[in-house]
Amino acid sequence: MSAQLRRLTGSGPFQAFITAVIVAAGVLVGLETDARIVADHGRLLHVLDRAILAIFVVEIALKLGAEGHRPWRFFGDPWNVFDFLIVGACLLPFGSSSVTVLRVLRLLRVLRLVRALPKLQLLVNALLKSIPSMLYVTLLLGLLFYVYGVTGVFLFRDNDPVHFENLGLSILSLFRVVTLEDWTDIMYIQMYGCDAYGYAANPELCTRPQATPFLAPAFFVSFVLLGTMITLNLFIGVIMNGMDEAQRESAEAAGEDGGDPSETLPVLHLQERLASLQRSVAALGESVEALLPEEREAADGAPPRAESSARSPSS
Repeated sequence: MSAQLRRLTGSGPFQAFITAVIVAAGVLVGLETDARIVADHGRLLHVLDRAILAIFVVEIALKLGAEGHRPWRFFGDPWNVFDFLIVGACLLPFGSSSVTVLRVLRLLRVLRLVRALPKLQLLVNALLKSIPSMLYVTLLLGLLFYVYGVTGVFLFRDNDPVHFENLGLSILSLFRVVTLEDWTDIMYIQMYGCDAYGYAANPELCTRPQATPFLAPAFFVSFVLLGTMITLNLFIGVIMNGMDEAQRESAEAAGEDGGDPSETLPVLHLQERLASLQRSVAALGESVEALLPEEREAADGAPPRAESSARSPSS
């Protein structure tokens, strides 16, 4: 029975059906955001939601049964634990005061598409593996924000109190700069002074205008280059490294399960073929080296060795 359930839950049609149900659950939650649809078809939507939840419960039960006498192995896969928690949370008895929580939990069922789509699951695994390295990149970015934030307060507080009055406002303004959202306006205020640019609507805030036509461009351009260009490339490099690790692990898992690693990671399969070809070439070279002494003896007129004389004329 467990073997049959394992074949059923691992089959393509079953996975496709569950994926379709997950998509339907997401569409159903989206329809409930329209008050008119809820008023006209609220009962039908509720029945469909109960049916979808029942399908998910049956899926969990089938996967538990597929483990036979060791159902705890089901929880060895983190994605199975994720599915179980979402389905279990939707079964909790929320009252009318917790309808919002219930709707959010039902919306989380859409995230099960990550489990249903292997390529999407690979991307999520890559992001999770990149988190430790991202922490260091984030720490570097935080130090950059802190240094430039303190410098911005010292340089531009008198001229631009709206953006650089204190450290908090300075870091917030730098975050706007690093996202490239009208960052040139903040730079122009420092270049031309608040009395000439930026404070026309609130002239009373511009009490001590101070123009820095050379220092301001150097400050903001250097921050954009460091915060946007270099740090963004660091994040991309970390994610690509995590992607490579996730692909290697996926290829190894496919090999252990009897699958074809070349379908998961063609580069790894090509490397294995190249290594096999190199071994074949090395073996052929050893055979050629073993035949060379006999060829030299025949060319010099030397008498054949005992092994050669023992051969029959027909050979």
